Amino acid sequence: MKPPATQSAQTAPLDPQLVTIEKPIYGGAFLARLAGKAVFVPLTLPGEQARIRITQSKPGYATAEADEILTASPERVSPACPHFGLCGGCNYQHANYEGQLALKQAILRETLERGGVSIPEEIAVLAAEPWAYRNRIRLAFDAAGNPGYRGRRSHAVIPVSECPIAAPLLVHAAQAAAQVVRLFAPAFLPTEIALFCNADETALLASIFTAGASKIRFDEFARALCTKIPALQGAELIVEGRTARRGPAQPPRTIAQWGATSLAYRAAGFDYRVDHGAFFQVNRWLVDALVERVTAGHQGKLAWDLFAGVGLFARRLTSSFARVVAVESAPSATQALAANLKGTTGAAVRSATLDFLRRDHKGEPPDLIVVDPPRTGLGPEITTLLASLAAPALVYVSCDPATLARDLRALIVSGYAIQSLTLADLFPQTFHLETVVHLRHA
Repeated sequence: MKPPATQSAQTAPLDPQLVTIEKPIYGGAFLARLAGKAVFVPLTLPGEQARIRITQSKPGYATAEADEILTASPERVSPACPHFGLCGGCNYQHANYEGQLALKQAILRETLERGGVSIPEEIAVLAAEPWAYRNRIRLAFDAAGNPGYRGRRSHAVIPVSECPIAAPLLVHAAQAAAQVVRLFAPAFLPTEIALFCNADETALLASIFTAGASKIRFDEFARALCTKIPALQGAELIVEGRTARRGPAQPPRTIAQWGATSLAYRAAGFDYRVDHGAFFQVNRWLVDALVERVTAGHQGKLAWDLFAGVGLFARRLTSSFARVVAVESAPSATQALAANLKGTTGAAVRSATLDFLRRDHKGEPPDLIVVDPPRTGLGPEITTLLASLAAPALVYVSCDPATLARDLRALIVSGYAIQSLTLADLFPQTFHLETVVHLRHA
């Protein structure tokens, strides 16, 4: 059996070797061993025998590609997407969905335990339909103006004709945008496009990225785009940022806008305002269940929602707390956060979480703190400050199990205990996983 097509090796391959795949590794690969040395092999499954080709060898480990699967796992299935293997977006389409959930549970358990965290025997699972779930995608344009994703182990653009994990509107919009881009070429050659739609695919926002200032009238481009995509409510043109290696570092900046700057996203019983570029949970099938899992059973006088985004959790908490303080620093989210909490018991605070926690909080202590940090996690200073507050309940929403393990270890040492652990599979077909941890202070 041949595995899905792969990109060519980055280094000269060595002779093929026969290995048995042992277990999944966070990041999408699977572990095998050659003469005791760890070898990371994507697109395989535990228990399989595979003939592999080493693509890169380092002192502590090697990476490889599977040339042939000799003994296939019972969980192996045919990928639903013709681009799987070349495209870098998905990692697990070759496994049935029950198998994918088992892989992620194993990864989460091992990562936390290896990090010194004792976890409950049961890991609850929050899952839904594993296809067409994404409400946001970002694609690049190749030299011919075709939209695509970056390749696996490559920065090359892999043109895609379909994407079964994305909402159909997004795929249609990407193809339509490519047609419009070709009409405006060569005067306008964007590099990437980001698309975001609401859950029922009735409203769409588009962000167009370019390497330099454009001379075209962006409103003409946007109107042409809207003709092909009636759901389009707003579009923006963004000049990409520049790294320090090419002169002084510059952040991306919006140089033109057309139409609305936000859309209404119905979730958890409320119409959230979500602005261009603001963070919002990507899985349109699981947003409601995630909010319920994070907030259910909590009530009291004061709750803090740190890294609040546009207020997904804070808005629900206003129904069970006398006061809610929602803290966010991202410019793309702060105005929407304030709007989403208007008329409720919630208040938006524009601040980085660390700066907020460094303040002298002499007033009423929070009964609950919710944290939903980026992949870098909380870090030592934030966990120390949270420990000093000793809120009775803390809910940690994590998108990276390694940083979660580090932070949980510190919180547990400070007096917190894990009450429940939930794997929220917000990213089916990929290695990414979300975790919801409920903790109580002794």
